[in-house]
Amino acid sequence: MNTMEIEFKFCIPPDRLKAVDTALRRGAVVRTRLQARYFDTADQRLVADGMVLRLRKEGRRWVQTVKAAGDNALHRLEHNVDLGTGAAAPAIDPARHADTPVGERLARLLQLADSVPVPLVERQSTDIVRLTRDLRVSGQGGAVVEMALDVGKVVVHAGTPAQRTSPVCELELELKSGDVQGLVALARRWSQQHGLWFSTVSKAERGMRLLAEQETVPAVKAEAPRFPAHGLDGRTLQQAVVASCLGQMLPNASEIAAGSTDEEQIHQLRIGIRRLRTALRELAGLDADTSRFDAAAWEPPLVDAFRALGDLRDREQVVKLAQPRLREAGAPEVDPLVSDADAAASALTPGDIVRAAAFQDVLVSLIGFTAATPPSTGSAPLAPDEARQQLREQLQRLHKQAVRDGERFESLATEHQHRARKRLKRLRYLGEFVAPLFAEAEGRKKKKDAAERYLKALRPAQDALGAFNDEAVALALYREVASRDPRAWFAVGWFSARRAAGAKACRKALEEIGEAPRFWKKK
Repeated sequence: MNTMEIEFKFCIPPDRLKAVDTALRRGAVVRTRLQARYFDTADQRLVADGMVLRLRKEGRRWVQTVKAAGDNALHRLEHNVDLGTGAAAPAIDPARHADTPVGERLARLLQLADSVPVPLVERQSTDIVRLTRDLRVSGQGGAVVEMALDVGKVVVHAGTPAQRTSPVCELELELKSGDVQGLVALARRWSQQHGLWFSTVSKAERGMRLLAEQETVPAVKAEAPRFPAHGLDGRTLQQAVVASCLGQMLPNASEIAAGSTDEEQIHQLRIGIRRLRTALRELAGLDADTSRFDAAAWEPPLVDAFRALGDLRDREQVVKLAQPRLREAGAPEVDPLVSDADAAASALTPGDIVRAAAFQDVLVSLIGFTAATPPSTGSAPLAPDEARQQLREQLQRLHKQAVRDGERFESLATEHQHRARKRLKRLRYLGEFVAPLFAEAEGRKKKKDAAERYLKALRPAQDALGAFNDEAVALALYREVASRDPRAWFAVGWFSARRAAGAKACRKALEEIGEAPRFWKKK
């Protein structure tokens, strides 16, 4: 069976499992034992490409499945082959998925240069007890959702001296029929009621990490939006950009929610939130129906999470940069973070912030927005040409503001200097989002090069304003410390003396943006 799977997957805190189990059993449930074996190449090319090839015993039946990532956080390509019953496991055979979109992708990955298939090896297994329940979501277009509670373990053994295991405690919600918004409404309700958090880590990836004994994975960075080749109106443009932002946010948020305190994951999550806030602010006018692109409701939890994560990270990062420079300047030794120790012990962790109900709710809502189909009634979004024209106007406005900020930067109040930095970031992110839209079929490479040159021209100003802001944070921090430790006055004086030169450097860098050719301008 060839399908496009649309589902949410949530991790369940151990202390909430009993409540989730009880709530699920309020309807008719089916209990099934699932014993699966996962296959990959020796160099793990399937999992690296986001694919899963699995042979699973579901009760008494054997089913071979291949899965691959779809075009957004909810979609997955899937093809299942029922192999019937039997005591012995059938042999894995990728050819069973031939002539399907996901099967063709699998075949390409498994071919060597001489067309000889790459051998497959069993990498891991799972032993799961699943409770399933079908639920019709009232008032949501007749949506029917399969709820699946999975409890068990992932086991790896190939090439290891002893088995290693990872516990599984997940709730999956899969749309069987009807409107995707019914799935989203149910996901929001259950995640809020039971403190669940959205996870991007598959069982196959859990096994890969066990095999590699990998506790921390690299942070996920931003990628450009993937716009459809046809039918790109204002709404689909919004969806593509939001999906791009979520593509950076969700994997990092998933790791942090599970307990990671990796600095780069936190940093990249904050960048993703900042990019998303730019999209919410600058793209809102592309669809007149604000009930679909509900920036006013989405932004407050994003702001709260961004600031809370920043409070944890920014002071430590600034001190790391400042201390060596102060030491070189002959400053007396002082630890500006020592007073934060008691507060840190009682402060929220990064995981607490990301698992917060409001933040998880907005993630689920945004995922739903990217997967929503166009309504048959209501106001229409901007047509492609109208959308491009509005984006030209937005870019031009932000460009002029950046240049104007440069002309008067040294005379601006500190608050307005910080606002200039944020506007410059919005200009950069909006430019990165929409640059491909101005690379028309004629002169595509020329347009692409022009966009890259413009974005490159912004970097000196970004660097100057970033350094200026870091020193402003450091100045405020050492001034606070000076009230209890007079040795910090050296740092206060040193950073204060640098303010004028830093502001001048920012002014010059911003003024140079005015000379940069604008890629969005019509010839």
